[in-house]
Amino acid sequence: MKLATCLLATLLPALALADTPPSRLEQIQQRGQLNVCTTGDYKPYTFKQADGSYEGIDVTLAQNLAQSLGATVQWVPTTWKTLMPDFLAGQCDIAVGGISVTLARQKQAWFSSTLDVDGKVPLVRCEDQAKYQRIEQINRPQVRVIEPAGGTNEAFVHAFLPKAQLSLHDNVTIFEELRQHKADVMITDASEALYHQKLQPGLCAVNPAQYMQYGEKAYLLPQGDLTWKLYVDQWLHLAKATGAYRQAQTQWLPTAP
Repeated sequence: MKLATCLLATLLPALALADTPPSRLEQIQQRGQLNVCTTGDYKPYTFKQADGSYEGIDVTLAQNLAQSLGATVQWVPTTWKTLMPDFLAGQCDIAVGGISVTLARQKQAWFSSTLDVDGKVPLVRCEDQAKYQRIEQINRPQVRVIEPAGGTNEAFVHAFLPKAQLSLHDNVTIFEELRQHKADVMITDASEALYHQKLQPGLCAVNPAQYMQYGEKAYLLPQGDLTWKLYVDQWLHLAKATGAYRQAQTQWLPTAP
C-alpha cells in the first residue's frame, strides 16, 4: 500500500503536466503563424488599407515579434466593440493597435508590459480650443461629442460627460465630421490627437500634455499563459533597448521620444 501511495504521489505531477495544454509560444512556433487581432482603424497604431494590408506602429512591431518566432502574421480583423469577445474566443494569440490598459479588460485577459503612457484629451477645431479646455466646458447639453463605439473613448464620455450629446461614428471618418462642424469634440488618446493634428488641417489637440484621464497602452495576451507573456515582455524589452521600438514609432511620429 505504501509503495502504491508513493508511486501515485510521483505520477500525479507528471500526469498534471501532461494534461497542461502547450503554451501559445510553442503553438505559434509549431504552426509558423502568429494570429493578431487588430481593429485597423486607429492611426498611428493600426490601419487597414484599401487593398486589405495593414500599416502602423503596432503593425510593424507585430511583424517584428512574428519574425523573432520564425513565424508570419495572420491578421484577425475586429472592432473595439468585439475586441474582447473575439479575443476570449481564442481567435488570436495577441491583440495590438493602441489598446488601453483597463481594469475591466484585466479581469478577462492579461496585458504585456507597458508600451507607453497616453491619456485622454480633447481633439477639436483649432478655433474652438478655448471653449473646450475643461470637462465642465464639454459636459453640457449643447456640446456634440463624437466617438468610435465600444472603446475607452466612449467609456470616458459615459463616465465624465453624461450631459453632452454623444454620437457614435467609425474611427476613420470622425475627423472629417469635426472639420465639417457636424460634431464639436472627440475625446481620444493624446497620441492619436497629436497625429491627426498633423494630418488634419484645422484640428488641434487641447493641452496634450495635461491628460483628462491617465492611461497606458499595452498588448492584450491570453490570461494564464505565463510562458507566452514572459516571451512577449522580453521581446518588447529588447525592442526598446535595441531601438527597434523607437524606429517603428518614428515612421509615424517623427517627434517620438
